[in-house]
Amino acid sequence: MALQDERPTGLSLPRILAWATAAFLILPILVVIPISFTPERYLSLPSGSLSLRHYASLVNDARWSKSILDSLMVALGATVLAGGLGTAFAVGAWRLGVPLARRLRLLMLAPIIVPPIVHAIAFYKAWAVIGLLDSYLGLVLIHTMKGLPFVVLTVAGSLANLDHKLEQAARSLGATASQAMRWVVLPQIATGVASGAVFAFITSWDETVVALFVTSRRVTTLPRRIWEGLADNIDPAIAAMGTLMIVATVAVVAVKTFRTREARA
Repeated sequence: MALQDERPTGLSLPRILAWATAAFLILPILVVIPISFTPERYLSLPSGSLSLRHYASLVNDARWSKSILDSLMVALGATVLAGGLGTAFAVGAWRLGVPLARRLRLLMLAPIIVPPIVHAIAFYKAWAVIGLLDSYLGLVLIHTMKGLPFVVLTVAGSLANLDHKLEQAARSLGATASQAMRWVVLPQIATGVASGAVFAFITSWDETVVALFVTSRRVTTLPRRIWEGLADNIDPAIAAMGTLMIVATVAVVAVKTFRTREARA
């Protein structure tokens, strides 16, 4: 006798709560989309006509284009440094395998645990002394520190499934330590490194609090530009930028979902 599908087909309380929670989280974000097409110079829903003027301002306004470029430069620099340093630390801790290494790995979580305002005040004082305030290098170093925990966690998760004997076998066959790392270890943990790099990039791209403290005129990241637009004059271009980021996020998730289903097929 064939087993019947006993999954509930109608509405149930858990399902209603799940849809209500999803609507509570998503609907306020979707309101940004129609606002981005308003023809007015202030935040408002379009009434009768649509306009792309605020999308054009993202390209034509030098302030917006500079902030996007600044965020991209800082995020890429922080991603490269966090990816390299985080991977090296995780591999070193994996090779040692001693209690001290595990404690140091927990210490790497401090940038996640400590509130951003504490980082902002501390780095403001430190950078003022050594002359790194309002500099690309200063902000890249800060964002590297904030992205390091994500790289360490993802790489450590990949290394947890890697057998030490694989590297030992490569060394016994004549490979040097660097060759064993490049040909044996890194290919096995490439997914963890890439995931950590993505998290580091997103962390840098989205960071606001520290940037407000350590930057002013020379470096203006996108989150700082959005903050200033909200504080001084609520510019609908902020809604246009938000819409583009929503579309980019949905596109990335859709591509990832499609490739995952294609791989399982």
